[in-house]
Amino acid sequence: MSTDTPPTTAGTPATAGIPLNGTANGTAFDGGAGAGAGQLEVGLLAPVWTGTAGAAATSDGAWLAAMLEAEAALGRAQARLGTIPSAAAATITAVAARPELDLVALGRACRESANPVVALVAAFTASVAARDSEAAGYVHRGSTSQDVLDTATVLVAGRTLALIRADLAEVAESLAGLAERHRTTLMAGRTLALQAVPTTFGLKAAGWRHLVLDAIDRIDAAAEHAMVVQLGGAAGTLAGYLEYAPGESAAAYSAALTAAFADELGLAAPLLPWHVLRTPIADLATAAAVSCGALGKIAVDVLAMTRTEVGEIREPGPAGRGASSAMPHKRNPVLATAIRSAALQAPQLAATLLGCLPSEDERSAGAWHAEWEPLRGLLRLAAGAAHQAVELAAGLEVDADRMHANTALTAGQIISEKIAAYLTAHLGKATARQVLNEASAAAAATGRPLDQVLREDDRARPALGDPAAPADLFDPAAYIGAAPALTDAALKRPVPPAPPALTRIHGV
Repeated sequence: MSTDTPPTTAGTPATAGIPLNGTANGTAFDGGAGAGAGQLEVGLLAPVWTGTAGAAATSDGAWLAAMLEAEAALGRAQARLGTIPSAAAATITAVAARPELDLVALGRACRESANPVVALVAAFTASVAARDSEAAGYVHRGSTSQDVLDTATVLVAGRTLALIRADLAEVAESLAGLAERHRTTLMAGRTLALQAVPTTFGLKAAGWRHLVLDAIDRIDAAAEHAMVVQLGGAAGTLAGYLEYAPGESAAAYSAALTAAFADELGLAAPLLPWHVLRTPIADLATAAAVSCGALGKIAVDVLAMTRTEVGEIREPGPAGRGASSAMPHKRNPVLATAIRSAALQAPQLAATLLGCLPSEDERSAGAWHAEWEPLRGLLRLAAGAAHQAVELAAGLEVDADRMHANTALTAGQIISEKIAAYLTAHLGKATARQVLNEASAAAAATGRPLDQVLREDDRARPALGDPAAPADLFDPAAYIGAAPALTDAALKRPVPPAPPALTRIHGV
């Protein structure tokens, strides 16, 4: 095998010359009736991700650029092994870096083959031929559509996951600051929508951070398992590639070509072609969905706590953000709303991708094709939610006084569990429970403080009047349990460094 290595531009996404903004070769197009009909998607109905780096990273142009990167890397890998001329690989790489392709036409042409690679290869080959007719004969040599598109998908997903991960790490840092500042800030813990027992906002923020770190762990695990090239040829045997390597050992050449292809792209080489072994896609889907869900937990808590009647926290934002079209007094929590929208959409998309795991034969008719849009949707949602969460976590306004005041809304019932434990030692469990049930009902009906009602009860009065009774028996702030200690423990969990599987991807 030759060790001759052609010039390389690996690491430069081939985006130049590809229209990304609703134009084809610089000319605006219109698909028919209505203003803007036929325009490329801009995220009008997707406020969670529109205009973000994640949107650009998952655009049609980004996917096309990644497919061209795969084509160019394949040429360079074959040249490294001496099965195509180095000059041809250099030309293929150069054209891939600055293609002159009509994205709209390619999109329409993919209907004829049920995937975008066939039309792309034809157009790309023509572009290479315009520069060097001999080099054009080596484009996509021995390859198949799924090798190119799956590899491009991994590149796009890896770059998007790197964006998501960076944002999640920033969110975790902001949440750590909130947790530390509010480790003893009293607030009402709520279960099944009602006040339960006291807790601290620091522990809540630490819990949010814990989920974000869990999401980062899922991304890292997915990156380690899913950042692999696809190279199998028509039916996963690499026969098409081997046909152009006469005399070479099939085992040695297939392994060397896969390794060289992976090295050109900063990816890993899989043990087997995974045309119908779709765990890499399932891993990516799960990581993105967990990220959406973790951020969604933060969002629903923010939405509940920012209610007018609760008023414990407020979203950050410039004047005018969250304005209502009908009610001038409103400042809607748009960041949390957008994040929650992503969390609600993600599970169904992930389910679709997991449902594609049972792919038939050596190449699937339909299951592979069904993956593309749900995966892109998941990546966009996770990237958009993480982008919005950065601002939300960094600027969240906490009203500690309101939190404290809200613990008094039940007139002392929020610490009934503590009182029950104290009275049980004096009255026995059954009597103490009966006394507390009756007193809580009376307090709720009359609005009188629980301690006042209890002190009028002949059964409870002696225990409450005991000189040994704690002075803070009815103080919610004295019943936060291990919340500060749990917060401190949670904050010792570090944000892990990004794994090599993400940092080595060319273009990141």
